[in-house]
Amino acid sequence: MRVLLVGAGGVGTAITRIVARRPFLESMVVADYDRGRAESAVAAVDDARFTAERVDASDEAAVADLLARHRCDVLLNATDPRFVMPLFRAARTAGAGYLDMAMSLSRPHPERPYEECGVRLGDEQFALAEEWEKAGALALVGMGVEPGLSDVFARYAADELFDEIEEIGVRDGANLTVDGYDFAPSFSIWTTIEECLNPPVVYEAGRGWFTTEPFSEPEVFDFPEGIGEVECVNVEHEEVLLVPRWVDARRVTFKYGLGREFIDTLKTLHLLGLDRTEPVTVPGPDGPVAVSPRDVVAACLPDPATLGERMRGKTCAGTWMRGTRDGAPREVYLYHVVDNEWSMAEYGCQAVVWQTAVNPVVALELLATGVWSGAGVLGPEAFPARPFLDLLTEYGSPWGVREQ
Repeated sequence: MRVLLVGAGGVGTAITRIVARRPFLESMVVADYDRGRAESAVAAVDDARFTAERVDASDEAAVADLLARHRCDVLLNATDPRFVMPLFRAARTAGAGYLDMAMSLSRPHPERPYEECGVRLGDEQFALAEEWEKAGALALVGMGVEPGLSDVFARYAADELFDEIEEIGVRDGANLTVDGYDFAPSFSIWTTIEECLNPPVVYEAGRGWFTTEPFSEPEVFDFPEGIGEVECVNVEHEEVLLVPRWVDARRVTFKYGLGREFIDTLKTLHLLGLDRTEPVTVPGPDGPVAVSPRDVVAACLPDPATLGERMRGKTCAGTWMRGTRDGAPREVYLYHVVDNEWSMAEYGCQAVVWQTAVNPVVALELLATGVWSGAGVLGPEAFPARPFLDLLTEYGSPWGVREQ
């Protein structure tokens, strides 16, 4: 398989280190707006299959040309969600497959943002599904850890653990700390602001998708492997938009263990308008400059990819479900835990970015070997779960099932 990886940040760099150990890869072009980052990612793996290029992810023509020039089979998108659509369209133009870890952006309902959906996550991609299907091409969307592995867990539970599912709830929590920082997000702050301050989406059978207030419906969830109890709240996330398309459940939610301090910081950013993406004009040494407040916030914080040496603890991604099996009630939590000490020692990558990165690589291998196949715009739930989970374990990162 010949892959164009766009984005050489924390997740992109982790992808190169994981896939370099797998024989299914024929070649990988690592492209980034900052050529130096791409070159650093390639140099670190010291593998002739990898090449560095510079590309602007918003330039569809340049991305399509890069795909054609290197005869790539698939574009793997490791950028933040604002670049989903140009990369998605560039892959279709070039006749390549496509895989991402976050879907096209939502826009709140103009009058009733905390009751009704406006433009939903992934709507722009699913609007082009017929075009992809007619071409016999596959766009595998939402194939990171959350969304991604969490969706695979939902499909596995529906196939093997339940006869009927009442509720599917993705629950994410961690006990990670970063030495020397009072506030240092372990993942892209741009993406974190987007998903945490947008109206969360909930799905209910008979009602469909609807929205609530940010950080609503708090609950305390007990996470495994020593992480313990963490308060989780509703957050906008792709699983709620993906799971009901392929898995029957009466209710689907996503709740994130953010912590009170993190929530208060996000609320303050929103209050000050620092979550905005629209440029504002500020004075500069050579005259007025237009800058995005959210980009400024991101620039002021440490790069999550550089925090691994200072980070301590574990991160857990998982899917909780309740329903019935053989007429009896059942409740389970399927989960995947990564210890930062292990991921740093084994791959030189901090736990959160490594956990995100391993799943698209597993998916690429399943596609390359023909175990997974399809056409159209499909989520992880559209494919059999067992081969994915078996291969994830083979990668040295097992998953678990806890009866509740």
